[in-house]
Amino acid sequence: MEQNQHKQEIVIVTGPAGAGRTTAIKAIEDFGVETIDNLPLNLINRILFGPPTGDTLAIGIDTRTRGFSTDALLEIIDSIGEHPNYKPTLLYLDCRKETLLRRFSETRRRHPSSPDGTPAMGIKQEVETLNPLRDRADILIDTSELSPHQLRAELARWFDKSEGRGLSISVQSFSYKRGTPRGVDMMIDCRFLRNPHWEPALRQLTGLAPQVGEYVTEDPLFDAFFEKLQDFVELLLPAYQAEGKAYFSIGMGCTGGQHRSVFVAEKLAKALSTKGWMVNTRHKEMERWPKGGAQK
Repeated sequence: MEQNQHKQEIVIVTGPAGAGRTTAIKAIEDFGVETIDNLPLNLINRILFGPPTGDTLAIGIDTRTRGFSTDALLEIIDSIGEHPNYKPTLLYLDCRKETLLRRFSETRRRHPSSPDGTPAMGIKQEVETLNPLRDRADILIDTSELSPHQLRAELARWFDKSEGRGLSISVQSFSYKRGTPRGVDMMIDCRFLRNPHWEPALRQLTGLAPQVGEYVTEDPLFDAFFEKLQDFVELLLPAYQAEGKAYFSIGMGCTGGQHRSVFVAEKLAKALSTKGWMVNTRHKEMERWPKGGAQK
């Protein structure tokens, strides 16, 4: 378990043009977070050389930022993570391509990645450029169906630290084959549970399917494991909240990130939500699949 309560959080806010990055930066600033928008990449490390203030700092960056490159930004995030006084958080605002195209068509703006071409060309190019950042995101928010008001409400779950605002919890599944996710506060290995992959009828399904859940829960260890896991998490969450954490991330991993980790993540999120915690779920491996890939 990684503990970063005493480190200053540096939030990198990015995503494709039209996904709501500017709206997000303004909302985060309204929550009392210091923000800097469109800071040239070569200046980021310079502002971090001084002593940390202890307050969260959010930096807005996109492909229009001077000196932007995906590799350079990933290197900066790595360097922030290696600094003893800082904790990096990558917030990625995602949006479906068709929604981005509709937004650009409505505003009649030229796409910054394709000023002389069509918006569709620019969107395709930008999304491909940003994919490594999307995969790396600690917080992923899909704005396709969100109004600016709804986006603000979602951001408040993560960044509004005003009195009375509870701890926001993210429960995510991942694949150990692709490596462990960064920025997770707690990580649980679910690979000891019986694996639905070896059942032909279940192989193409995911942990969202009832049949998969039934198969996993038939493991003799499952009931005791989940009961102790839930008790353990519920024991710690109030302590982290008392330490001033605004959000807490729990990663559930299995070999492929398709069956066991997805099922356990969903079950834990539902249990915590029932107890009154603010919880959202994310399944990192399933995000990679094209529509029509694996089935629920």
